[in-house]
Amino acid sequence: MGKTVLIAGGSGFIGVRLIELLQAQGHSVRLLTRTPRANNHFGWDPSAGRIDDAALQGVQVVINLAGAGIAEKRWTPARKQLIVDSRVQSAGVLREAFQRLKHLPDAYLAASAIGYYGNSGERWMTEEDPPADQGFLSTSTVEWEAATERIGALGVRTVALRIGIVLERDGGALREIIRPLRFGLGAYFADGRAWYSWIHRDDVCRLFLWAMENARAEGIYNAVAPYPVRNRELVQATARAMGRHALFAPVPAFALRLMLGEMADVVLNSTRVSAGKILDTGFSFRYPTVEEALQHIFEPQKTK
Repeated sequence: MGKTVLIAGGSGFIGVRLIELLQAQGHSVRLLTRTPRANNHFGWDPSAGRIDDAALQGVQVVINLAGAGIAEKRWTPARKQLIVDSRVQSAGVLREAFQRLKHLPDAYLAASAIGYYGNSGERWMTEEDPPADQGFLSTSTVEWEAATERIGALGVRTVALRIGIVLERDGGALREIIRPLRFGLGAYFADGRAWYSWIHRDDVCRLFLWAMENARAEGIYNAVAPYPVRNRELVQATARAMGRHALFAPVPAFALRLMLGEMADVVLNSTRVSAGKILDTGFSFRYPTVEEALQHIFEPQKTK
C-alpha cells in the first residue's frame, strides 16, 4: 500500500529522480517549496520559520533533501553560513511543526554527506569513525546531522544517508568531468590519487526507498558504492564510457586553491568510504562498480 511522502528539496538533482521512483511504486508525493505551483506543492520558508501546516496532514514519511549547493558558489563567509543554515533551519522548522501539530511521521530521512569524514587519505572510513580533520565540510556536516538527531529525540525513526559523489550525466560531478572530455581533455586534480567515493543516482534513490520501507533502518549509513576509485581513474573510466580519446592532464592543487579558495577541498580531499554497513543489511547495489554505472549512464547516448 502506498505511503504519503513529503519531500523538502525535491526539485534538486536527487529529488527529481526520487519522486519518479516513489510515484512509480504507488506512493503519494508532496513537495515543500518556496514557490508552490501545483496541487501537491506546499509553501515554506525555513529561514523565516514558516511552513504550510497542511503539508504534514496525514504524512507518513518526510524526506529532507533541502540545502544550498555545496559547490555552486565560492565559499565566502556568508555562503558557508547559508550552506549550514539552509539545512539546520529546514530540519528545525519540520521539528517545530511535528511538535506543534502533534503529528509525528513514521520516519524522517535526511541527506548528509561523506564530507563529514574530511580529508582521510588512504584510510577506509566507516560510520563509526570521527572526522579526520576540522575543515568546513566536516564541521558543517556535523551540524546537519545534529539537527536530524534532534528530530530523532522526539521519537521519530530517523535515517541520515552520508551521500558520496553522485553520478548521472545531467548534473553533479560527472557533468563537470564531461565538459573538457568533449574537447579531448581529461582533467584530473593534483596527482589524481585522491579517493572518490561515488554512487549512481538511482542507487541513492533506491537507498532512500529502502530506508523508508525498512522499519529496522535507523541512524547513519554511508550512501556510497562498494568500490571507490581514485580521481584520475574516474576521469579515465568516464572517457572510456563516452568512447572518447583524450589527453589526460593534471590541474595543479595550487591553481585550484587560487580559483576556488577553500572550496577546492571538495575535489582535492581523499575520502575512501566503506559501504559495509549497508551491504550487511542485504541491500544490493544495482551499479556496484564505476564501469557498470558509467556504462548505464552513457550507453543510450552512444547508441543514438
